[in-house]
Amino acid sequence: MNVQFLGGAQEVGRSAIFINESLLLDFGMKTDDPPQYPIGDVSPDAVVVSHGHLDHVGAIPALLSGRDRPPIHWTPPTYELAMRLAADTLKLHGGTPLCPFTEEERRRVTEVSERHNYREPFTAAGHRVEFFDAGHIPGSAHVLVDDGDTRLLYTGDFHTDDQRLVSATTDRPDADIVVCESTYADVEHAPRERVETQFIDSVRTTLWEGGTVVVPAFAIGRTQEIMLLCAAHDIDCYVDGMGVEVTEMLRRHPEFLRDADAMAAAKSNARTVTGRDGQRRRIADESTVIITTAGMLSGGPAMTYIPEIHANPVNKICFSGYQVEGTPGRQLLETGGAEIGGQHLQVSAQLERYDFSAHADRDGLRAFLDAYEDTPLLIDHGDSCAWFAEQLRGDGFDATAPELGDVIEVS
Repeated sequence: MNVQFLGGAQEVGRSAIFINESLLLDFGMKTDDPPQYPIGDVSPDAVVVSHGHLDHVGAIPALLSGRDRPPIHWTPPTYELAMRLAADTLKLHGGTPLCPFTEEERRRVTEVSERHNYREPFTAAGHRVEFFDAGHIPGSAHVLVDDGDTRLLYTGDFHTDDQRLVSATTDRPDADIVVCESTYADVEHAPRERVETQFIDSVRTTLWEGGTVVVPAFAIGRTQEIMLLCAAHDIDCYVDGMGVEVTEMLRRHPEFLRDADAMAAAKSNARTVTGRDGQRRRIADESTVIITTAGMLSGGPAMTYIPEIHANPVNKICFSGYQVEGTPGRQLLETGGAEIGGQHLQVSAQLERYDFSAHADRDGLRAFLDAYEDTPLLIDHGDSCAWFAEQLRGDGFDATAPELGDVIEVS
């Protein structure tokens, strides 16, 4: 088997792995300024997608330019998320060099889409492929690829602990080689129960004091996780931004949720914002919780809410996920000020960050890899891939960290 790394090698973003010069696994984008896309000029015979996050699906429509029409295989939620993200990318960058595809190419995705559930083997570019639940977001998958000689397991992004939205991965399919993500290889997550308790206690304190809590959250996965948490503790909330549409979409696929009834209850508990800034400003004056995109304060309705609540020290901004270096969210946490909504804000509201990560941490990665202690490992999708591979080798694993563009021959 021939394995080429076109993206995601020793970095987070633009994941893309080319198998036997015919089968492409993921084709994402890296949200730098400007955005970055996988290297090379590939024309795959088929595409298999692990899950619906931008760094794994962000450039998929670009594969359908010219006469190219490779079938694209994914789970039903991943297909819908990819289409929504592509529409968002076109809205932000369409018609500029920053966007590698057109609206027509986005529409073509529907023509070549083939959807599969977990544990339903299918054939793609002459390979036998099977999806296993990765426990990351709804529809996320480990991808097992068999070319007749070698079985490769591409983990995609995964989590080994339960979340409210999805259950932990428990599948460990047999493989001859494993390509494993390492996003949080150098981090130990606090127990989720402790994080939830701290978040709920903090929110209740602010509401009791008459303040407003703004929770910047990623639309896919994180928004729904916070909705479920608020509903479980009888805390009213508003939901705004792309997360509203994503929530409705995920409810159409209850079989990919841990508890579809709980998600329905969370939807009923949350009030949806219709999108008018006048309404947002009125809501910002309420003593309430507002779950809104963008998760790193790089756009979205948060651009209205943060200026409205920033000057009151009783209010809170509770970040629910990692803040990439250079983003307004990261600047705000580090300096107390940031460029938001076209103005520099020095924020008096309280700033807090909670680790609601949907990725396995150091212990989770090691627990997963214990099932593959005699299997060669290729470590990708992380800022510390080489370091993690070295740590694994020290413990007796056969682990390497490919670089961008590397071609690995697996026998």
